[in-house]
Amino acid sequence: MKKNLRLAREASGSEQMVVVKAGAYGHGLEEVARALTGQDIAFFGVANVGEARRIRNAGVEKPIYLLGPTWAAEREEIVARGWTACLSSMEEARHFNGLAAAAGKRIQVHLAVDTGMGRGGFLTGQLPGLMHALEPLKQLEIEGVGSHLPSADEDPDFTRTQVATFHEILETLGGAQRFKWRHLLNSAGLLDYPRGACNLARPGLMLYGVSPLPARQQQLANVMTLKSRITLLRTLPAGHGVSYGRQFVTTKPTCVATVGIGYGDGYPRHLSGQGADVWIRGQRCPVLGRVTMDQIMVDVSMIPDAAEGDEVEVMGAHIPASEIAQKAGTIAWEIFTGITPRVARQYHGG
Repeated sequence: MKKNLRLAREASGSEQMVVVKAGAYGHGLEEVARALTGQDIAFFGVANVGEARRIRNAGVEKPIYLLGPTWAAEREEIVARGWTACLSSMEEARHFNGLAAAAGKRIQVHLAVDTGMGRGGFLTGQLPGLMHALEPLKQLEIEGVGSHLPSADEDPDFTRTQVATFHEILETLGGAQRFKWRHLLNSAGLLDYPRGACNLARPGLMLYGVSPLPARQQQLANVMTLKSRITLLRTLPAGHGVSYGRQFVTTKPTCVATVGIGYGDGYPRHLSGQGADVWIRGQRCPVLGRVTMDQIMVDVSMIPDAAEGDEVEVMGAHIPASEIAQKAGTIAWEIFTGITPRVARQYHGG
């Protein structure tokens, strides 16, 4: 992970907000935060106060940035604990200002601006005069401004327009120099677009070893390996169904391994019949039939010495998360965050 963070820093040429929302993309929020707390990062980016609280309770003291709008009832805790919120409306700004005044504090906030994501932030039509409207809110230190790229990995033309719009917005708000932090680029953005006036990047997926741009995949280090074991070995005769619905029927005697993982662990049921493989003893082995809640069945006929207890790589260096996602008709983000709590996590190195 630290190698991937170094690449993000080199590619963006800026400071880093490490995005650790959704349990650090399923990798373990507290563990990832602790592993990276010694690195030179500006913020941990989280989705909500629950995640912020968990980082603090883990003893990590790096600044925390809340990436989206906050519920009104959560804001008093944000003020009290000094987390950095982003503002999408004057209503939020006034509420935070009042809470900070009541606490006798001045708090850091960022302005969120909507350049095309449609999920939050001030619209471009609201920006002229915005800084003047915020001027009376003396408890707010507006130290940053940010936006989000929805299509940096899919639509370069729109993204270039969006980047240009963001820089125009900075000028509308008084110039880039008015803000300590200026951030727009996510993983795809920092890998493939110039940073311009931005001085803070927000790497997410790439930290966890998957590039949203396939051409850059070889530069990243694999972070997570999802493993199980063979729990049963049997040779099924020709004409024998495998798993629910008899979606797969053997055409010859087949050595079938039952492997202890299924959709109850986060291995997608949508992989059923889609040509998915696992890695056993240095070989790819096809998944047969439907994925069940707790088990999958795998053809190991090509491994004559396969044995019960053999380790099975379900996802990792040999079976990339991006491959699993493509065959399941989804994205790597969902694969990572879908791994369920019953899967035991073990952490090694950094």
